[in-house]
Amino acid sequence: SAMIGGPANTTYGENTGVVAMTKVGSVYVTGLAAVFAILLGFISPINEFIASIPAPVMGGISMVLFGLIAVNGLRVLVKHKVDISNMRNLVIIATMMVFGLGQAEIIINDAVSLTGMAFAAVVGILLNQFLSVLAKVFKS
Repeated sequence: SAMIGGPANTTYGENTGVVAMTKVGSVYVTGLAAVFAILLGFISPINEFIASIPAPVMGGISMVLFGLIAVNGLRVLVKHKVDISNMRNLVIIATMMVFGLGQAEIIINDAVSLTGMAFAAVVGILLNQFLSVLAKVFKS
């Protein structure tokens, strides 16, 4: 999707955070921003300025960005009226948050690994399936 101006089809949270912050999801705007960023990458003073931004400032920006991503996830839960008083739902949500925020990682081989949100999503899906089967087994 990135080749036609959309955000990359990855689990990078930055895409979600930027769209949540700006409320702009247009592929044309994203494509224009990509072209603009590429062109700015060739201008040495711009590169030097960006490299001079202190790490604490970048950390602050990252906190806001990833905080928006977390709130976006909570908004989805509220919108779909997920019952958080249900222990099964609570366990799935809590486990996914720990794996996602803790930047957990599983390395399958040299070329394939799951990190952060991708790993949290897989853990959530598997845990949901496992708990569903477990509930059916103990119900009968």
